[in-house]
Amino acid sequence: MNRLSTLLFFAGALALPSVHAAGAPDGASLYRQNCAQCHGEQRQGGVGPSLMAHAGKAKADQAGLAAIIANGAPAKGMPAWRGVLDAAQIGAIADYLTTAPVASAAVTTYPELANFRLPAGFSISVFSDQVPNARSLAVSPIGVVYVGSSKAGKVYALSSSKQDGVIDKVVVVAEGLQQPNVAYHDGSLYVGEIARVLRFDRIDSNFERKPAYRVIKADLPKDTHHGAKAIKVGPDGKLYIPIGAPCNVCNNEDQVYSKIFRMDTDGSHFEEFARGVRNSVGLAWHPVTRQMWFTDNGRDLLGDNLPSDKLNLAPKAGLHFGFPYCAGGVLPDPEFAAGRRCDEFVAPMAKLGPHVAALGLNFNAGTMFPAAYKNQLFIAEHGSWNRSQKSGYRVALVTLADNQVASDTVFIDGFLQDGVVVGRPVDIAFLPDGSMLVSDDFRGRVYRIAYKAPAAGK
Repeated sequence: MNRLSTLLFFAGALALPSVHAAGAPDGASLYRQNCAQCHGEQRQGGVGPSLMAHAGKAKADQAGLAAIIANGAPAKGMPAWRGVLDAAQIGAIADYLTTAPVASAAVTTYPELANFRLPAGFSISVFSDQVPNARSLAVSPIGVVYVGSSKAGKVYALSSSKQDGVIDKVVVVAEGLQQPNVAYHDGSLYVGEIARVLRFDRIDSNFERKPAYRVIKADLPKDTHHGAKAIKVGPDGKLYIPIGAPCNVCNNEDQVYSKIFRMDTDGSHFEEFARGVRNSVGLAWHPVTRQMWFTDNGRDLLGDNLPSDKLNLAPKAGLHFGFPYCAGGVLPDPEFAAGRRCDEFVAPMAKLGPHVAALGLNFNAGTMFPAAYKNQLFIAEHGSWNRSQKSGYRVALVTLADNQVASDTVFIDGFLQDGVVVGRPVDIAFLPDGSMLVSDDFRGRVYRIAYKAPAAGK
């Protein structure tokens, strides 16, 4: 078995036969119809390996690629495509694989985006589709976007040299990591693994050089159940670290779990900030009040409609948010509530809905969006995994007035289309130009949401 056979091992494993189009075959379209489900829409890899090594190679490589596509690799489970695609179509796919990718999302067709719904004047495009399992986001002041890829164990940097929304560099900053989450502060990139926190200094000038890092915290719990450390840096310059419950529901208040901690950015002064937090994967601070808001995912196994995920406000340290005694802010837990009442704990600012999996959130502090969106909160709802009728799968807009929740409405709808999952939003960030980024670990994408005022009379 040669290297090309190994790389193309998954190429047709789950594909449907393509439709023969009139005229010259389009290799890019044929690839997306037959190969992208395993290898990624831009050849970046997914279930199958990346095919990017062939991009930009000599056209002489096409013959070898075409032979493997045609004949398959039976020992590895790859079917022969010669009975499904004709020689011209196979040649077109081989030609596409040796052609350098076009970085601009503007010239790439993503038909499912036509069914996404946003308020008037807003548009959504694919900022990058070259980060498998894209989850946490951090943006530097010069517009470099750092992305944590949980399953791949990698951190990527997305760079636009002209800062025009067109990515021309996708670089692996670090790899071999355990569920990395990213945060940026004062020139340094922080990466939260399951049990460690790393710091990469002067990252914007070093991300292309496999930069060195320092381990600033190495004794966090090693549990992987709710073990991802969705770190963020607060306006006080401290690094905040949620540590989730290593269970669906359990009482471990006397341990480190179910709490949010904070520490200095050198790893010192590690201290508890909040407790009673089951599984928070999103922290954000209001641009004016500088108070922390965070999401918390409710427990399972109480049915489709209980409990609700929560949006919480922590204006100071030392507050208790109810877990495991009170679920969703209002429901005494059937296993752990004995002798406790829900009114003992901080009530949620909003109940976001049962099992919506509210993850990353962020405030819009920029100037691109209309004034009504200034300092308002956006939440990525990853979507339910065990509910008979799916819920979530959207980006929500939570409107605040006088530090209270005035409304919770849909901002981006379309990640669930006719009951079919086409994306799962995870985190939200903003570029220096004020446009919004949303990561999607299902498609391996980062979306960009921009605003342009509709023409008069529209």
